[in-house]
Amino acid sequence: HLQCAKAHSQSMQCEKAPVRVGINGFGRIGRQVVRILMTRPNYAIKHINSTQSAEYMKYLLEHDTVHGRFKGTIIAETGALVVNGQRITLSSTREAAAIPWAGSGVEYVCECTGAFLSTEKCQAHLGQGVRKVIISAPAKDDTPTLVVGVNHEAYDAENMHVVSCASCTTNGLAPLVKVMHEKFGIVSGLMTTVHAATASQVIVDGTSAKDWRAGRAASANIIPSTTGAAKAVAKAYPAMKGKLTGIAVRVPVVDVSMVDLTVNLERPTTYEEIKAEIQLASETYAKGIVGYTEAAVVSSDFIGETRSTVFDASAGVMLSPTFVKLVSWYDNEWGYSSRLCDLIGIMAHADGAFDAWWDWTAAPALNLVRKAYEDSTAEDDVGNRSVDTVITSFEHKLALDDAFERTCDELESPLGMFLPAVQANSGK
Repeated sequence: HLQCAKAHSQSMQCEKAPVRVGINGFGRIGRQVVRILMTRPNYAIKHINSTQSAEYMKYLLEHDTVHGRFKGTIIAETGALVVNGQRITLSSTREAAAIPWAGSGVEYVCECTGAFLSTEKCQAHLGQGVRKVIISAPAKDDTPTLVVGVNHEAYDAENMHVVSCASCTTNGLAPLVKVMHEKFGIVSGLMTTVHAATASQVIVDGTSAKDWRAGRAASANIIPSTTGAAKAVAKAYPAMKGKLTGIAVRVPVVDVSMVDLTVNLERPTTYEEIKAEIQLASETYAKGIVGYTEAAVVSSDFIGETRSTVFDASAGVMLSPTFVKLVSWYDNEWGYSSRLCDLIGIMAHADGAFDAWWDWTAAPALNLVRKAYEDSTAEDDVGNRSVDTVITSFEHKLALDDAFERTCDELESPLGMFLPAVQANSGK
């Protein structure tokens, strides 16, 4: 009875949810997006387009070798799945223009098939009431690339109708690169991603005319490969244009990958100073995006990791004051899917789908916070960080928290003590 009541409550919340999502493609990313969005109250999954039957989709969502059993209820019906009481209509077509988004009320489409990788191809989704399309892969054209925690503030609600969330590796690399460049300056760098096997590979030796090595058994080999992830960082962070490149090495694990980043720095420093800056980022201005650990970790320790990248402080090495190798981990499925869901929320907020409790883009709002900060004598609560660092951290955290429908009372921030005064002064 309690389970039924909970499902009914979630179903009612779904009907009122302001962010109505559709998913095209039910592979590794599409399924994780469903799992994640089912936990976020501002979202409702209204429609999924997949080539699989409802019964098989139910099975795939219920059972996952990496992420475990689905914690909830799933019922397969003719043309629909009922997940935690939320009815999600289904279709099965390879033609984007034939997907019935309009009839389902979908406004935001997650393009997770890997087949529609340009604005031109995604145009077929638009025009049926769909407001925006988010591609869960690098675009093959000049579609805007948005990486949460790096350049999501560049989203233009009026002019960006199709965007790319980049790749899992770009999301695992770009936030770390940004932290390093803005503190120490990156002259040049090489990246290797030690990447988990993916569905594009084969279990035993097969064939691959395009990439002969890719046709070898993923289950028994370390396979060198190419990746555009390092160069793609520049699409989200133009300061890196022409400064980064890299390769991939596919290894026989089913999830979690590792970035090996070797950089030449502008400013001489020490490894301890680098560790301190990344730890500061993980706790303040890049909290929730960049993580930090000094533990003796291995890949499986990061299955289900929600942060984009977690710096492994004990795994790096420094040769000279300007030449250093950094190691960082990322869940190439769950972490990336989490950022994809974040991006939908950030876009929907900017599109006016739901109101934030505070407008951090307005200069008067920032000035009020800055004044409250500067007038405060509670230095112990903010440490030695500058007002701009604290505000940037808080602004980013609020942008994500608004997407997750959390209240200001739940926020953890050095600015928390200023909120009553700021709200009173602003009339909000």
